[in-house]
Amino acid sequence: MKFSDFIENDVVVLEVSGKIMGGDETTMFHGKIHEYMQLNKKNICVDLAAVDWMNSVGLGMLISALTTVKNGGGRLVLANIDKIESILTITRLITVFEHYDSRDEAIKSYS
Repeated sequence: MKFSDFIENDVVVLEVSGKIMGGDETTMFHGKIHEYMQLNKKNICVDLAAVDWMNSVGLGMLISALTTVKNGGGRLVLANIDKIESILTITRLITVFEHYDSRDEAIKSYS
């Protein structure tokens, strides 16, 4: 897994790519979430367009990020969940995560 981060229209965008299956990258991802929360950047969009697949550790990473952001008074949404929609549906997490078909839609949801 790799990820990059930037701010678009006052929304933090975390673009995730590759296979989400744990390791140092998931720790770095969570650290980045904490970093933005400390900077009072609480509108976060996780763009999953370039994700190939994800295991249970990846689900845990997203749940942890959602919990951190919600507990900090923020809002986290997912964009482009096509490739992981089945695992979100099977685990019923599809009802937990706010999600959008595109990054643009997700960002617009904050206005």
